[in-house]
Amino acid sequence: MLDFPRWKVVGIWLVIVTLVSLSIPSFLPERYTQGWGITPPRVNLGLDLAGGSYLLLEADTNDVAASRVEQMREQVQTEMRRQDPRIEIGEISSRGGKLSFLLRDPSQVDAARERLLSITGSGAGMTGQREWDIQVVDSSRFVLTPTSAGLTQAVNSAMDLATEVVRRRIDELGTREPTIIRQGNNRIVVQVPGLQNPQALKDLLGKTAKLEFKLVDVNADPAQLAKGQAPAGSQVLPYPNNPGGLPLIAVKRSAIITGDMLSDARQEFDPQTNAPQVSITFDGQGGRRFARVTRENVNKPFAIILDNSVISAPNINEPILGGRAAINGGFTVESANQLAIALRSGKLPVDLRIVEESTVGPDLGADSIRAGILASAVAVALVVAFMLVTYGRFGVYANLAVVINVFIILGVLALINGTLTLPGIAGFVLTIGTAVDANVLINERIREERRRGRNVVQAVELGYKEASRTIFEANVTHAISGVIMFVLGSGPVKGFAVVLLIGIATSVFTAVLFTRMLVAQYLRRAKPKTITI
Repeated sequence: MLDFPRWKVVGIWLVIVTLVSLSIPSFLPERYTQGWGITPPRVNLGLDLAGGSYLLLEADTNDVAASRVEQMREQVQTEMRRQDPRIEIGEISSRGGKLSFLLRDPSQVDAARERLLSITGSGAGMTGQREWDIQVVDSSRFVLTPTSAGLTQAVNSAMDLATEVVRRRIDELGTREPTIIRQGNNRIVVQVPGLQNPQALKDLLGKTAKLEFKLVDVNADPAQLAKGQAPAGSQVLPYPNNPGGLPLIAVKRSAIITGDMLSDARQEFDPQTNAPQVSITFDGQGGRRFARVTRENVNKPFAIILDNSVISAPNINEPILGGRAAINGGFTVESANQLAIALRSGKLPVDLRIVEESTVGPDLGADSIRAGILASAVAVALVVAFMLVTYGRFGVYANLAVVINVFIILGVLALINGTLTLPGIAGFVLTIGTAVDANVLINERIREERRRGRNVVQAVELGYKEASRTIFEANVTHAISGVIMFVLGSGPVKGFAVVLLIGIATSVFTAVLFTRMLVAQYLRRAKPKTITI
């Protein structure tokens, strides 16, 4: 018991000093830490404490299926004409969520199948099932049907990408410490502390930002166009600001440029009209393709399409070789800036709609913080008073462990960039109450050993040794419950579980190892013949 090596003492104090130091910036206003030259770790406050906006977004997974079919259409067309010999096919139909096309030369069925196998995926995840089912009908017609496993994999990939795009868009707004997590198969939870007006956020996240440049089909019959019909190889899209009056326009299905080929997008002003516009810069591939297409189609119009709606359809007066273009569409400064942010952050692979929203005011958050601080202070005061009255000197050691434990928990939260929520404060208060459980068990065991006639050193040594088993078992059961809440829970439940798990680990460290060190140093220094406990 008295044999406590110096290296162990130094190690314990080093851990305590380090974690307590990490907790200090969380008690100071940010303006006091700005001149430190570094950004110290801090405990972030959750939405319910700092105030802010909460949005629950739901994706329309039907868009994923439609998008996959459209992408496969383009891949099939490219693959059949890219390799030698070229395989001639008829118009591709995408009715009923399937792709079908007819070979002009039935003798090329085997060659066409080989090429389709190379682009339809080797397997969806671990299922072994292909992403597309390939069938040959009437000896020369191919039918490609997406499999359920392939669609599930596509939805998961799309949701992961959508979550990342949402994160990038919110970061562009300059907000701090947003919480963006997937919930279930097709939902995303967005929590932005400090944002009191969620309208701008809702407008930004509601944009899919699918940008496409397509050539206008000038051969479309206006009468057929008015009925929503376009020639083969073209499609009809809405054109709300069409100077010609008809709010529809026919464009080629194949895009000459997509938003994936952008390297930058900024809100600027038109030098001629001073109206807000969005200036875009293409990457190397996009710049070369745009230059080639505009060179080959001088005096022909092309459409700038955002989320399947035509913004404008300017004429190509001369080749555009600089790798830059401008989007004009009656923007305000705010709407142009939002579009620029959306384009910079990338397009959403699925449409997202808001199914739940709420705003927490800062006053409510401040009330919660005050209530949490008051509850913590009362808990600490009552625990300290009880331990002092009941165990005397050993109660002082236990109280010191409780106070240090509070700082260590905050230090660990700051170190892992954790977020403290209102349920987290509840877990914090619970941890304070249970932090002395270990010392109660140890002290009661020491009392029992003294009543059996053990001397002071033997009683203390056996008290720590025998009580440690019970302490370990009790905390393991608590930890199992905390892990289950962390894994299966979300939001407030997970916040509670994080603080609880940290508190379990730190309370064992302070209540057992730290107090044992203090008691050992006291016994070695004072060599008491009896103790009051």
